[in-house]
Amino acid sequence: MSAHMEIFDVVDEQDQVIHQLPRPEVHRLGLRHRATHMLIFNRRGELFLQQRSLLKDMWPGVWDSSAAGHVDSGEEYDACAIRELGEELGLIPETPPVRWFRLGATAATGMEFCWVYRVSSEGPFVLQQSEVRGGAWFLPRTIDSWIAAHPEDFASAFRVLWSVARLRLGETA
Repeated sequence: MSAHMEIFDVVDEQDQVIHQLPRPEVHRLGLRHRATHMLIFNRRGELFLQQRSLLKDMWPGVWDSSAAGHVDSGEEYDACAIRELGEELGLIPETPPVRWFRLGATAATGMEFCWVYRVSSEGPFVLQQSEVRGGAWFLPRTIDSWIAAHPEDFASAFRVLWSVARLRLGETA
């Protein structure tokens, strides 16, 4: 479905649906809506990051969560997480992804309420070219250094969620 055809649920401060609008209108008006972010860790403790396609309307070419996406109108967060893993990475998890933590809708998250999921997988992944330019595995401390030196290399929402994820992972990860 093209971005112009997507319909999002617009939500209030409590993440309750108040109406629906097309994706471009939601973004243009800066309205609250919903998204999911999946962080995929392997057995070595590395995180898979994707580099967003240059065709993306927001944050093209920067590094982001392993997989992420908007929750479609009428869709639940968990269903969106499963759908996005399949669409972007070709990953069909054996068990539903586990909700790890939630972010409020702020300017830094693109006015998105975000559920962040922690997923375990070794890959390999089949990257959807229209969504994902590339991807690689990184140790958390490498991501920390990279963000500190070049925050512009990362999507804004990822920088926000990574600060929370790092607290949950611990200092030595």
